Parts: sequence; C-alpha cells; structure tokens
Amino acid sequence: MAHAFKRYARAESAVQSVMEILIDSQEGLVAVGERLRDLNLKRYFFAESLKRARFIHELERLARLQGVPKIPGKGSAAAKVHRAWAGIKAKFAESDHTLLVTAEYGERAIDRVYDRIVRTHLPLSFRRLFALQAKHIHGVHSYVKTARDRAAHERRPARAVVRAGDASAD
Repeated sequence: MAHAFKRYARAESAVQSVMEILIDSQEGLVAVGERLRDLNLKRYFFAESLKRARFIHELERLARLQGVPKIPGKGSAAAKVHRAWAGIKAKFAESDHTLLVTAEYGERAIDRVYDRIVRTHLPLSFRRLFALQAKHIHGVHSYVKTARDRAAHERRPARAVVRAGDASAD
C-alpha cells in the first residue's frame, strides 16, 4: 500500500512539474511568435504553441484517468518574470536573433524537465506519454537552436576577403 502511495505522489509531482513548464512554454512561444519578423518562424512558433496546448490537454486527460487530482493550470512565477524581461528586451531588439536566444533558453529548460521526468519511476501510461512528448520537445529545441544560429550568422556583416594573388597592381 505504501508503494502505491509513493508512486501516486511521484506521478502527481511529475504532472505538476510538466504542467507548469508546458504552460510556461506555450505562453512563451506565443510571446516570441508575436514579435518575430520572419513569417516562417512566426508560423512555426504559433503552431508549436498549439501543440503545447494539446500536450497540456493530453496530460490533464491522462491524470484524470489515473486518479491524479486536477492540477491547477498555472505557470511558474520564474517564467512570468523571464517573459516580462524578454518582452522588454524584445522591444529594443533589432532582429529576430535576440528573440530566438530567449526562445532557445526556454526550450532548453523544458527539454531538461522532460529529460528528468522520463527517467522518473512512474506508471507506464505516464512514461509513454512523457516519452512521446519529450521526443517532440527535443526536436523543437534543436530547431530553435538552429534558427538562432542561422539568425546570428545573418546578423554578421559580410567581410571582403582579398587573397594575396587577387590584388591588382596599379
């Protein structure tokens, strides 16, 4: 009986942790998406925000089926502060790069939470759901890192390269 209680408590804690970071990331993706100038990135961020909303719904549904009490739907205080800071910073950003740096920070955080959760001893139904979601989250993190790096590269001014044999003598 005590073993079942510990598993239940672990599942409730895991659901709470993941729910908070999913809400944070959903809101963060929208906030960044609204400010991005690149239309393809903007669409991607909005689509990912909708995907996070589906993840939240899937998790709430599974938690109810497994007897985990309703988890309050709120993000973390730290994420709210980070989003406010990112919003102020974005107002002064000259390119999408700053926004992508902020987004990558958030995606790294959610990726780490999922990495920790999938290693936690939980009922099989939760482990399966978290593993599927973690795979998607990892792919998004990789995409955002690549977009960030590409934006950084595009920000750099082109440099003229003159090779020794190319200079003409006047």
